[in-house]
Amino acid sequence: MSPLQIVLGIVLIILAVIIIVFVMLQESQQQGLSGAISGGSSDSFFGKNKGRTDEAKKVFITKIAAAIFLVLVLVASIAVIFA
Repeated sequence: MSPLQIVLGIVLIILAVIIIVFVMLQESQQQGLSGAISGGSSDSFFGKNKGRTDEAKKVFITKIAAAIFLVLVLVASIAVIFA
């Protein structure tokens, strides 16, 4: 194995752990039976300001980490092919 493959492997493991942690920290999107009865309206203060909450930041970090993970997996697979 080349040093590049080792470094990419370590970075991929770290990113995988980060993605798992941030997905586990996010709140559930299910509203359950109460959402079915009340209609699950998002006209509340929280619904209107969702982009400014900590939850939105967690979702954003998860998306960025997943995109970086995808790019690194492609780079690692190309590195294996040409090694």
